[in-house]
Amino acid sequence: MAGSTSKTIHDIFQSMEYGPSSSSTATAQAWLESQSRALGLFIDGKFVRSADRQTCNLTDSSGGTVCSTVCAVDEDASLSVSCGASGFKAWSALPCHLRAKTLLRLVSGLQRHGQCLSELCDLARSPSSPSALVRLLQYYSGWAQLRDSLIPDWTPRGVVVVVVSDDCSLYSLMLKVLPALAMGNAVVAIPGAGTAPPVLLLAQLFVEAGLPAGVLNVVTGNVLSLGSKVSQNPHVSYVTYSGNKKDGEILCRATAGMGVPVSLSLSLGATCPFIIFESADIDSAVDGVIETAFKKNREYQWMLCVQESVLDSVVARLKVRMAGMKSVPLLAEGDRRLVDAAVQEAQQQGATLIQPCPPPSSGAAYPPTVLCGVAPSCSCVVTPSPGPLLPLLSFRSHGEGVTLGNHSPHGQAASLWTEDLTLALEAAKSLSVGAVWVNSHSVMDPSLPISGHKESGNCIDGGKEGLFQFLRPSSSPPLTRSSPASVDYSKFGTAASSAIIPEGSNSSSTPRSYLQYVGGKLCKSESGSSVCVLAPGGTVLAYCPDGGRKDVRNAVEVAIKVQPGWMKKSPVARAQCLFSLAETLELMRRDVAASLHSQTGLSLEKADMEVELSIAQLCDWAARCDKERGGVPSVPQSGSALSIPEALGVVGVVLPDSSPLLSMVSLLAAAVAMGNAVVMVPSPKYPLPALEFIQVLQSSDLPGGVVSIITGGRDQLTQALANHSVIKAIWYWGSMEGCQFLQHTCASPLKSLWLHCQEEDGGRDWAQPHASLQEEMWRQAVQWKSVWIPTA
Repeated sequence: MAGSTSKTIHDIFQSMEYGPSSSSTATAQAWLESQSRALGLFIDGKFVRSADRQTCNLTDSSGGTVCSTVCAVDEDASLSVSCGASGFKAWSALPCHLRAKTLLRLVSGLQRHGQCLSELCDLARSPSSPSALVRLLQYYSGWAQLRDSLIPDWTPRGVVVVVVSDDCSLYSLMLKVLPALAMGNAVVAIPGAGTAPPVLLLAQLFVEAGLPAGVLNVVTGNVLSLGSKVSQNPHVSYVTYSGNKKDGEILCRATAGMGVPVSLSLSLGATCPFIIFESADIDSAVDGVIETAFKKNREYQWMLCVQESVLDSVVARLKVRMAGMKSVPLLAEGDRRLVDAAVQEAQQQGATLIQPCPPPSSGAAYPPTVLCGVAPSCSCVVTPSPGPLLPLLSFRSHGEGVTLGNHSPHGQAASLWTEDLTLALEAAKSLSVGAVWVNSHSVMDPSLPISGHKESGNCIDGGKEGLFQFLRPSSSPPLTRSSPASVDYSKFGTAASSAIIPEGSNSSSTPRSYLQYVGGKLCKSESGSSVCVLAPGGTVLAYCPDGGRKDVRNAVEVAIKVQPGWMKKSPVARAQCLFSLAETLELMRRDVAASLHSQTGLSLEKADMEVELSIAQLCDWAARCDKERGGVPSVPQSGSALSIPEALGVVGVVLPDSSPLLSMVSLLAAAVAMGNAVVMVPSPKYPLPALEFIQVLQSSDLPGGVVSIITGGRDQLTQALANHSVIKAIWYWGSMEGCQFLQHTCASPLKSLWLHCQEEDGGRDWAQPHASLQEEMWRQAVQWKSVWIPTA
């Protein structure tokens, strides 16, 4: 029996049962007693316990009280950020090697207190491996040492708020905290209830290792409420959240308009495919299913996809391996109702069950259950319940297996099982997920970047790429905070425009009427109306189409057809298309410069210089096409790993007023070079340079539909882009109200946002591109995937 001490090691190896394990929590209990089992907030390098604060009791698996934590109020939230701002000044002023030295000292402290931390995590029902945290510290202490030499021209953001939900792991929280500290930021951590005790212990160890007071503050209580309150503080520069999708959306909307970037990592509740091909080692694959699918604490929900030719073999082995398994405790009493409802619905749709024992009549526990033969549309697949349920679906061909794996709205991770390396790499490339494990599962290392694909987040964690969320280009101005404006989100962008239908002859005195560019063709707007384009003196210079929602829809429909093929083109082929754009622009530079001169009032000499710089930008991005291809990081486990940058998909770009041609060409080239399709909205003030550039696009080798240009009101086109579910990212230059609208609206469906308020960003000098600006544009144009290929 597992846990028995009566058997010898030889007996255990003969039966392959689990050996004895220790369940002592004496070390953690001693630390809790030293804190009187009443854990305070950790602010300015010390525990703070106010007598008038409400407390929350944390219970263990048997229902006993482990300790109490403080429920912070507004005053505590404000104090933590102000102390963080003071700590940031001291921490960021230290040389890189001194910050690295502090983090390395914590490694030895964590190794000494690893037993206490592990026991504390078990008591709090938030298991975490101290060895994994040691690896995190070692990795990021190295980046603290090398920041200035390997990431020049970037500077820390300031005070970073890290929020994790109640059911998120300690590892997920520290994957945010440690890189933020390594880059020189101060951190205010807001952990969930189960993560709070180990985080408070770690904060104490940090200070003992020499971390300046105020650099790491831990505030406990209601996660969402505290996250919103802390984010309102003007000293906060960045907010990042890990947890479930619902709470992430609430936090995004609560912070909209505050002028602070918010990123989400939504792994909890994400449905991940576990795909077994016919070429797999079936026994190893089934072992992997048992290990990962029915764990008590897991961040991923799995769906099992099995090729039909080996389906019977997999089911038979599952029945053998599941025999004798006991019911798994649920996190809450109310979860039992959700599990029962999911099982009943699956059975009504024709599913059969594999269970080791009947479900208990009552209580917060349920046996491991495989739901065989469910449909891909079943709710247990799309929105899984929190219990130990594993839906099993079958597929025939390899391509159908990949399609089934991409069926989920989430894109966090996937596990592939096959002995065919070619099939493994092809399937890994085709799956829209952030991490792919080949013949393995749940393998983590901080050296590899992982992006949340689809509804699983809009930030990058791990690797060098994950550091940039905690940095800003040195050439960019510091963040200017604001208060939310009064914006009616339902009416934003719906105001009637001053569009007209131009009349008159085609004589030389009549202003020219331009067409927009959708799907590789010139066309009128769906409204049939146009807006006036004024010269600097106020006279009507031209008419341009007044685009709207239907025009955006038409552009996106074409883009989603052509973008997969464009993305699959070799980097060399994409580079040649951009070089052809540069050559065509060179041939038309006189006409484009004249348009720029007449529209903006620039001298012909300066207009020609902007065209020259635009040609240079196209050549720069063409040259970068085959230079940025990810890598093969060194990982501590045996085997190999790949980090791969991928295109986002369809990107909406709302262009700035400044340098209308150069800014458009720079952003277009960055997005297209990485394999994206773009729907571009030119500056309503200066649209003609973009409309003249259409001739360049028509004469180039760029496939029609990769770039669409739609003119019209900035707000109405922004609203159309934000509400289109296919668009993956929006780059926006506009008003503060527009930024606030996008933050609120693009929380669901989730989009990556790169927002700039023109009142603050209007001073950007596009004619003097810094290396960090090009780096930032490239990183905004890609998402990352890691692929693990074990060899033993």
